Amino acid sequence: MTPRPLTETPALADLACRLLRTPSAMLAMSEAEIRQVVQRMHLIHIPRGTVVFREGAPDDPAHLLLLLAGEVVVETGHSAGVPASVLGPGNIIGEMSLLDGSPRSSTCTAASAVQAAGLSREALEALVEQEPRVGAKLMVALTNRMAERLRALADQLRLYAQITPQDAPTVRITLRPPADSPRADG
Repeated sequence: MTPRPLTETPALADLACRLLRTPSAMLAMSEAEIRQVVQRMHLIHIPRGTVVFREGAPDDPAHLLLLLAGEVVVETGHSAGVPASVLGPGNIIGEMSLLDGSPRSSTCTAASAVQAAGLSREALEALVEQEPRVGAKLMVALTNRMAERLRALADQLRLYAQITPQDAPTVRITLRPPADSPRADG
């Protein structure tokens, strides 16, 4: 992954601005505010098959990626080799680690060649310092994205709870001592 300022490629910077205003990005910010964010982003090219983020990796640099082109497969240790999701242009990945510096919560692999706009923790901190209103709006938007995903997960868990063993027929198993063993009653 080789980063360079996104603004060096005006067409991709414009694309990033448009994608950041789509429902999948969920950033309720003005065009001028989004441009301030995009000015701090870097263009990253990721070859097909590259692991972008590895679940549990504590030394991963804290940054998020806005997917501009290509697809990323998202898997967790609990997905047993089945992708949790496949994300394309307009989706943001890596925001949890950007905000709290924790290890990555999933493994993301480039399913195709990917172009992405990256925002590092340092760039976010500079944005908050230089443009506090824009930085705060970005952080609220990213937090709202995480809250939406958490609510969706809670809905899935409620659905799974409806098909738990309590709904399955009860099976009673009675263990009897072998026929040649002495019985306690006589």
